[in-house]
Amino acid sequence: MQVSMLSVAIGAAALFGVAEVASWRRNNRRDVDKVGFMPWRGIALASAGVALLATAFWLGGR
Repeated sequence: MQVSMLSVAIGAAALFGVAEVASWRRNNRRDVDKVGFMPWRGIALASAGVALLATAFWLGGR
């Protein structure tokens, strides 16, 4: 179980990085009318929460 919590934390942290890069790209786009449909800020927030929670479970079980 502990290895799976660590892998969930690593995956969520990677998703957080991708979402932050995508959010930065959205904020610095050239064509203002192309906004897209993905809520990158919300995805980043949720993945950061999952990463912190999974890390806490992983550290609590050691």
